[in-house]
Amino acid sequence: MAHDHDGHHHHHDGEGQEPPSDMALRVKALETLLVDKGLVDPAALDAIIDTYEHKVGPRNGARVVARAWSDPAYKARLMADATAAIAELDYEGRQGEHMVVVENTPEVHNLVVCTLCSCYPWPVLGLPPVWYKSAPYRSRAVIDPRGVMAEFGTTVPDDIEIRVWDSTAEVRYLVLPERPAGTEGLDEAALAELVTRDGMIGVRRL
Repeated sequence: MAHDHDGHHHHHDGEGQEPPSDMALRVKALETLLVDKGLVDPAALDAIIDTYEHKVGPRNGARVVARAWSDPAYKARLMADATAAIAELDYEGRQGEHMVVVENTPEVHNLVVCTLCSCYPWPVLGLPPVWYKSAPYRSRAVIDPRGVMAEFGTTVPDDIEIRVWDSTAEVRYLVLPERPAGTEGLDEAALAELVTRDGMIGVRRL
């Protein structure tokens, strides 16, 4: 769970940052150029980014969670080798090479953070939210996870253990939330609609 940084993999400007800084600069330059030339409406650009942050990316993760809830054999594969099980659904990519899934239970709640930068499983969660990359979240999630979750409106009873998983450039975590009560009759697509990005990071409970 602890960071095992060897300097090579986790420079602040190295591969731990998503996307790599040179790519980010190129994207920014392209955005500026397109907006300046009137080719792209800034609002449209924001809408595209919002779509990837909130809809497209997290829907992939939601489908992984829904499959795990409805298919015990798939869940077993997911817990044993998350990278391979996620690849079965064709969600793989540069920021999701080594995935580990951690399961919420009535006794344990899991929370994911990346304390040294902002490593994040892009293929299943899309773009990282701004707060995930912020210094206060990265430092406080480890020290005061209950307090951080309270700010998201999530109260975790004292008898539930909170485990904080620190992502690195090598390993990214995805929380498998508890299946909500009363969902026995729902199919996989309906179950996926219940899964949120924040639930898969662990700052909220479903």
